[in-house]
Amino acid sequence: MSDEEPPERDAASWSPIDSQEWYAARHATTALRDVLRSAGMERGFPYLRADLNAFGHGYVELGRISPHTAERLAELLRRGLAITRPHSPEEGDPQ
Repeated sequence: MSDEEPPERDAASWSPIDSQEWYAARHATTALRDVLRSAGMERGFPYLRADLNAFGHGYVELGRISPHTAERLAELLRRGLAITRPHSPEEGDPQ
């Protein structure tokens, strides 16, 4: 065994596991995966993954989805918005 300290890590030896951004992207991806699974849509997002760009910023990659999956996702979002927002009269609706 050597008494030397390990060399300091430089930018070339950077690892995503060392960043908060990676964990944030991974956590968000897992949360989205769980909701999609609950909605029966887990097969609709084959490219879902956590990612980091070259600058170390975390992202959730949704990837390509089929038109059917996009329509189902749009319907779920519409329903979610209808629940969270009180109905406001449309322009021209009687008050």
